[in-house]
Amino acid sequence: MDRRAGWRLWLPLGLMLLFLLLPFYWMVLTSLKDRTELLNTPNPWWVFHPSINSFVDLLTQTQYPRWFLNTLYVSVGATALSIVVSYCAAFAIVRLKFKGARALSTAIFFSYVVPPAILFIPLAEVLVKLGWFNHLWALIPIYATFLVPFCTWLLIGFLRSIPRELEEAALVDGASWPRIMIKVILPLSVPGLISATIFSFTLSWNEYLYALIYMFSSDNKTITVGLTTELMRGDVFQWGQLMAGSLLGTLPVVLVYFFFVEYYVAGMSGALKD
Repeated sequence: MDRRAGWRLWLPLGLMLLFLLLPFYWMVLTSLKDRTELLNTPNPWWVFHPSINSFVDLLTQTQYPRWFLNTLYVSVGATALSIVVSYCAAFAIVRLKFKGARALSTAIFFSYVVPPAILFIPLAEVLVKLGWFNHLWALIPIYATFLVPFCTWLLIGFLRSIPRELEEAALVDGASWPRIMIKVILPLSVPGLISATIFSFTLSWNEYLYALIYMFSSDNKTITVGLTTELMRGDVFQWGQLMAGSLLGTLPVVLVYFFFVEYYVAGMSGALKD
């Protein structure tokens, strides 16, 4: 590769990387500034007197630790429920031959593209009748309503890439369908399951609308709702604590992608082959 071709490749990539990392850089800067430097600084792109007061105030003067645990609880629960349901549904559509399976898989995917803003009113009526309003655990099945369709579609594409000869050999040996699903197909589906898990966890962690509408007590708020409702009151913005909370809130998702990015790429590649 000559120098001109290298510039054409790396210059756009460098600009894109700068564009993507700039918000995180700004969050770090703002979270490390004390109130005086935050309101009156000669250079907004640098920290002259770093301070962790914003992090200390966030963790000691607000309910951020509770919001963090709430978000973790809901995200893990919704992810686990969605993966189990999606895997069973995808296995049934791909491996158990029945009429209309392909049309059903397409319908499942299209149900994912329905905007959540359209569904929150009927879901609210259901929650009122069930008495689930302001119960944190109620967010787990609620989040599953938009996680299961995409995860099922993703796993359908991945399971189609697994050879059918494996299950045919298992059937000849006398294995039942549940045993084939758990012992034969499940170990081969790990990359696809990890991709679906990362997707579900990320979407659950960042969800805002349902958590805002259905949870109104401070003890049941998630990070996204707690930061915007408790640290932004009228025209008063606690910028240092807001940026500190946003920075800490991104760490779990960053760690998940950092450790499982190879499985994520492999799972998405397998799902898109079909």
